[in-house]
Order: sequence, then C-alpha cells, then structure tokens
Amino acid sequence: MASEAVPSSEVASSEFTFPTEFTLASRTGAIVVTTTEQGLPRAISVEREHLRGDPEQLAGEILRLCRQSAARAGIERRAQLKAAGLAPELLALTGLPTAEEVTRQEYIEEQDYETEPDSWLRPI
Repeated sequence: MASEAVPSSEVASSEFTFPTEFTLASRTGAIVVTTTEQGLPRAISVEREHLRGDPEQLAGEILRLCRQSAARAGIERRAQLKAAGLAPELLALTGLPTAEEVTRQEYIEEQDYETEPDSWLRPI
C-alpha cells in the first residue's frame, strides 16, 4: 500500500481550508507524485534506478498513485462536507468515496500490481 496522502498546500475559504495539492509516495518511496484533488499530476519524482526499468510498469505505478491520491482527496472532501453539516443523503449523492471503499480498492490494486522489486541488489 502506498504511504498516506499528505496535503502539500492549502487554500483558505471563508470557514474551512482544503488542500489544493496532495502528495503520495510508493511503498518504497522511489516514486512520489503530487496531484490535484482530481488526481492530475503536478509533480513526479522517480529515483534514477526506476528510470532504467520497464516504462510501462513505471507509467502504471504513476497512474496508480495518481488514482489513489484522488481517492484519498475524495475522502478528505467528504469529511469536510460532513463537518460542514451536509446531510448523509446528500453526501451519498456526491459520489465521493468512503474510507472503506478506498481501502478496499487499494487492497485490490495492491494484489493486482506487483510492488516488490525484481532484485534487492542495487547498482554500485
């Protein structure tokens, strides 16, 4: 599972603040993405040894992290709306994910996507 999404900047509103960017790293920390609330990448950092690997695998991991970042931002947005007093029926209509839904999806993706390195040896 990827590390916890960390808001990297916040924008002030009249009563609440909500992050405008979210940062998420792969399990090993070798790939770090900063995204918008919708999961659009704003910055990507990849350790050099991963650039020598399979480009499709790297792209898949980046996309997976972007999707996870958007899902976790959805959880935060849902919590913000709930704290603002939005009725549960209206929250359900927003389509924002629950924490349980995101956890279940991340578990499924982790099972489908191999996160272990091919070798623990590093180039010297």
